[in-house]
Amino acid sequence: MKLIALDSSGLVASVAVIEDELLIAEYTIQYKKTHSQTLLPMLDEIKKMIDLDFTQIDAIAVAAGPGSFTGLRIGSATAKGLAFAINKPIVAVPTLDGLAYNLYGTDKIVCPIMDARRNQVYTGIYEFCKEEDKLGLHIIKEQCAVAFDEIAQKLNELGREVIFLGDGVPVFAERMKEIMQVSYSLAPAHMNRQRAACIGVLGSRYYKQGKVQKAEEHAPVYLRLSQAERERKEQEEKIQEEKEQETGR
Repeated sequence: MKLIALDSSGLVASVAVIEDELLIAEYTIQYKKTHSQTLLPMLDEIKKMIDLDFTQIDAIAVAAGPGSFTGLRIGSATAKGLAFAINKPIVAVPTLDGLAYNLYGTDKIVCPIMDARRNQVYTGIYEFCKEEDKLGLHIIKEQCAVAFDEIAQKLNELGREVIFLGDGVPVFAERMKEIMQVSYSLAPAHMNRQRAACIGVLGSRYYKQGKVQKAEEHAPVYLRLSQAERERKEQEEKIQEEKEQETGR
């Protein structure tokens, strides 16, 4: 099978093509440009470099969230547009699952953390376990949006060595030193950010398991409200509170 993979859930923009057990192409960049400027040109460049025929694609895998609201929307729109155009399914891969897959094969606990602002992280807890003739990604704690201290407490309770990765690492590096009671390390530069190749490999597995969506069914997973939605909700609650106070007088 052949699959296109996209990840624009965070600071990184990444596109890859997986064919059976081979990574045919991958284009990853983390720079100042927005994903709307990079994602489609990157896909077009890969298409040219490997003479990619979109009609031969079996599915489009995409990092489905959580992550940057704008980045997720761009990735989702790109995947949906391509899926509609070639009439192929979408494989929605949880962002944190894909990020954790960077560390395939480790015997340590894997904890990806993405900066979610407001003193929170998008995170999850993972390990790799033997499944038949391969290692499988085992989810200890599913992806969520929580305070860093909360996930650190859970890791301390597990009592095993941890590897952290993701763009939340530099944000919470000092807090790690203060609160972590178990041994931990930080993934190196080539393994510490999103990669479409990981989304593609997991996407291939999920595709074979029948975990696919039609283009019209796909939507990003945000886990929490956007800033604009939060502010609107807070404003509505404030107005409601003022009305109740007026009524009670």
